[in-house]
Amino acid sequence: MGNLAELDTPAALVDARRMQRNIARMQDRLDVLGVRFRPHVKTSKSLPVVQAQLAAGAHGITVSTLKEAEQFFEAGITDILYAVCMAPGKLPHVLRLRRAGCDLKVITDSVAAAQAIAAFGREQGEVFEVWIEVDVDGHRSGIPPESDMLIDVGRALHEGGMKLGGVMAHAGSSYEFDDPEALQKVAEQERSGTVRAAQRLRDAGLPCPVVSVGSTPTALSATQLEGVTEVRAGVYVFFDLVMRNVGVCAFDDIALSVLTTVIGHQEDKGWAIVDAGWMAMSRDRGTERQKCDFGYGLVCTQDGAPLEGYVLSGANQEHGILSRAGGVDREIAARFPVGTRLRILPNHACATAAQHPEYHAILADGRIATWPRFYGW
Repeated sequence: MGNLAELDTPAALVDARRMQRNIARMQDRLDVLGVRFRPHVKTSKSLPVVQAQLAAGAHGITVSTLKEAEQFFEAGITDILYAVCMAPGKLPHVLRLRRAGCDLKVITDSVAAAQAIAAFGREQGEVFEVWIEVDVDGHRSGIPPESDMLIDVGRALHEGGMKLGGVMAHAGSSYEFDDPEALQKVAEQERSGTVRAAQRLRDAGLPCPVVSVGSTPTALSATQLEGVTEVRAGVYVFFDLVMRNVGVCAFDDIALSVLTTVIGHQEDKGWAIVDAGWMAMSRDRGTERQKCDFGYGLVCTQDGAPLEGYVLSGANQEHGILSRAGGVDREIAARFPVGTRLRILPNHACATAAQHPEYHAILADGRIATWPRFYGW
């Protein structure tokens, strides 16, 4: 335990009160909608954060790497969905986890991968649980709900001796909107497309017990989730500037920030130089094409109050450039003297968190707790 003044910079801060409020908001919403919640833990990759999500009522977790599955299983979490399409070369790793007692589910969106999973399962005497990824918006991976391939993949798994566990979708295109009505439409498109895929599998005589959907914007925008059994979302636990621009959170909901120190100035340019560059903030420029561009992050006081108009406008590896958006502040050296400590709110919480080996969690009593996080695959 310590306090904020004792931390070296740059450092990743988590406002624990904001985080808990975000967790409660999402869990309460999904409880009202009558669906289970399986949080995506790739955002934090930190056991104290995930324990708080499970304590609030979540059922199981979603991961994006097998290392996440391994780490959280070692911590006692068994119900895990690996929500990246299965590469056959990773099946031995999945097998080891399952045989150790991890209820690890995998996904696929191709006949070739389904056949490879089934062949490896038969060879090893293992019945893998596999979900089919559905493409509801053309954003990334998955099979369109009306495609014949959906049934072909289902049959390859089921007739190949595997457990066809269900379908899952991620409406990643929701990040492109900022209007509540548009977000509701995307959420309904996600719901209806995934439910339709599940029904087509059932109509073909195939099992489909789980219907899983999710993104932070759609989870917070859906008005009804008929036919859905569970929701997944991740970045909501910290939120970020992209989510603020989408319209699903406010500045004071953003729980992750980077503590930084002013180390110099370029007064003629209106710049203050800080010790948080892209190694601390990441290269993510997710707000660049949104209604409000925050550069590499929004500048706040050390206490977390946003300083309107001041952004991290540029970033080198270990240097950040702080300036006033849309103008030159000739008084910047007086406003932010060398040694001034500030916080920077991130564009993308997942990317910024990934730059740091640990979080410094600001607890309700003002003390600082160190929460480890991990890297890699």
